[in-house]
Formats: sequence, C-alpha cells, structure tokens
Amino acid sequence: MKLMNQLIAALRSLSKNKMRTILTMLGIIIGVGSVIAMLAIGQGSKESIQKTISSLGTNLLTIFPSASMYGGVRSEAGSSVRLTYEDYLAIGEQCPAVMYSTPMVRTSGQLIAGSQNWRTSVYGVTPDYFDIRELAIESGSVWGPVEDKAAAKVCVIGHTVSNYLFGEGADPIGQMVRVNKIPFKIIGLTAAKGQNAFGQDQDDMVIAPFSTVQQRMMTVNYINSIMVSAKTEKMIPEATDEITQLLRIRHKLGPSEDNDFTIRSQSDIASTAASTSRVLTILLASIASISLLVGGIGIMNIMLVSVTERTREIGIRMGVGARGRDVLMQFLIEALMISLMGGIIGIFLGILASDIIAGVMSWPVSISIESILLSFLFSTAIGIFFGWYPARKAARLNPIDALRYE
Repeated sequence: MKLMNQLIAALRSLSKNKMRTILTMLGIIIGVGSVIAMLAIGQGSKESIQKTISSLGTNLLTIFPSASMYGGVRSEAGSSVRLTYEDYLAIGEQCPAVMYSTPMVRTSGQLIAGSQNWRTSVYGVTPDYFDIRELAIESGSVWGPVEDKAAAKVCVIGHTVSNYLFGEGADPIGQMVRVNKIPFKIIGLTAAKGQNAFGQDQDDMVIAPFSTVQQRMMTVNYINSIMVSAKTEKMIPEATDEITQLLRIRHKLGPSEDNDFTIRSQSDIASTAASTSRVLTILLASIASISLLVGGIGIMNIMLVSVTERTREIGIRMGVGARGRDVLMQFLIEALMISLMGGIIGIFLGILASDIIAGVMSWPVSISIESILLSFLFSTAIGIFFGWYPARKAARLNPIDALRYE
C-alpha cells in the first residue's frame, strides 16, 4: 500500500509539469527507438547475408588458384599458378566425398538480340553447376555431354537478361542471341532468384557449356575455379582434405611448400559475414545508445531541478515523520517512471521506424524479442542510475534547513 501511495504521488508530481516531463522522456524515447531500429537493421542484414550464402548451393566448396611467389613478393592471384581441366577431372574421379563438381571460366559479354543489347557476365560450366548452385530451370533444358564436348553454341539465361532482350513475360527458348558477336541459341531459362544481400542480381547472367566459353570466347587452356559439392554438410572437412591432398600431389608440392590453391567453403564465408555483421550491429547499437545516455543525463538534470524546487516540500515531509529513505524512494520512483514510460513509447517508435525503413528503403530488418527486452532493461537501468544521485541528495537534506528554504 505504501508503494502504491508513492506511485500515485510520483504521477501527481510529474503531471504538474507535463511539458517538462515529456521533454525529459524524449531523450529516452529517441534512444530506445534508435537502439531497436539499429539492432533490427543489423540482425536483418545478418539474416539476409546468411540466406544469400545458403542460396549459393548445397555444401559448396570453391577452389581458386593462389597467388604465386616471386623473390618473396606475392604476385596477383592466378598470375602463374593455374588450375587445369585435368585437376577438375581428377577431383571428380578420386575424391569420394565429392558429389558434384564443375570447372568454371567467367567473362563478360555484350549481348545483342534484334535491336536490343545488354552487357552481363557469361559463365562457362558443366551441367553439375545447376545442382551445386541449386538453380532450377523454369523452361527449356540444360545442355548435355554431347553439346559440352562439341563446344556447342547454346546457353541458359536468367530472367533479367530475358526481360531486357525480349521483354517482360516473353519466352526466350529457341531465340538466338549474339554474345561478343558469337551466335548462341537459348535453350533454357532459370527460375527467378532476385538480388542477394550484396545487391547482386542473381538473374543477370548467361550460362553456357564450359568448353564453349573456354575455347570460343576466352581462348585459354586454364580454368578460373573449380566448384564442388560435398555429399553431406558433415563431409565438407573430409572433402576439403581429399581435394587438398590430391592437388598437392598433382601440383608436385613438397612437404614444406605452401598450397598453390585456396579452398573456400560456405562455412568460411558465413563465419566471416557473421563476424562482420556482428561488428556492424554492435557499432550501430553503440552509436544509438549514446542517445540513451543523453536521455539519462536529461533525467538527472530535471530531477536535480525538481529537488531544488521542492526543497520546502521535502522539509515538511520530514517534519511530519518521513524518513530519508522514503524521500529517496519517492524521487527514485519519479525518475524510474520517466524512464519506463519513455522506454515503452520508444519501443513502439523503434518498431514503427523499422517498418518504415523496410518499406521505404527496402532494407532487410528483423526485430527480435531480445533487442526489445535489452532496450527496455537498459532504459530502466538508465533511470535508476541517473535518478539515484538527485534522490540521494533529496534524502540527505536537513529538515530544518529545508523548511527555511525560500
């Protein structure tokens, strides 16, 4: 009952100066809202990146040629060390933990179809690429071993390429397109995947037989990378070890020599992305938390002013029997109520701001219960911390001096 009386008295005291109370709460409202919005942006970005990494393919491993060494100076990646088609064949034949594998060469090309043209990336791969990347064919089909061996001029395109060259909703199957002046017949259209978390359009690409791109477009005898898929997620380390041992033998590397290739897995990319996203989230939340500290300083300032204004009232209360801890509790409850009300309003403001950011700016956001609880508890702690000093100052007033205060 005593606590209820203190709460009622605190509400009456705060309602006497409504505008001052609202302005004091404003710092907490902005601080809590900012923290929730920033955490939502950071968490949304993390989830979006993880989803994008997952969409790259099942149990994906990518093998790149490493930079070579000249006189202790590391040169550009792939400057002399090359991966070969024979390396790809050996991996497929001698690595039991590998389910799918494909060599890859990549270039860019100017596409022309009728009066329309478009520039995009051209990938030279084998049909296993579609299984590794989990690329579904919406219409048409993928080329077979015969077309790959003959370096056939056929290709599969994404929705973005189809829309720019033939128009929205048009069926590109069977159409001819010139890629860097080389005529290609479109035999397949991939299912739309949209943009990934890095802003890359996953439908803006041309996929053609590996031999066609390597021999007819790039005229090279090496490959840019080898993509493989382990049989299961648990077999990724096993597949990595098998590929490493095989390539070291094929490249005639001694026990003391470093690998002249690099194997990257989804787990490595996911770990790096998660670490980067975590740092970004902490940075954004830390910046937003400054608003909470400013709000807390505002609470302390107003409560000190309130103590000064109500010095005579404090003296009267002590004169009729109120103890120092009763006065301390009274002012601490007032500070806490300002902080709690500001925190509740700030939570709704943060959720609203997150929805606006997601709708207007199309940024990925994800509001978690943990971020709401964290912001609410932090605002409560701010109220107690910054309200303690003014409350203690009020509790330590001498009743006689307080009654004499004008």
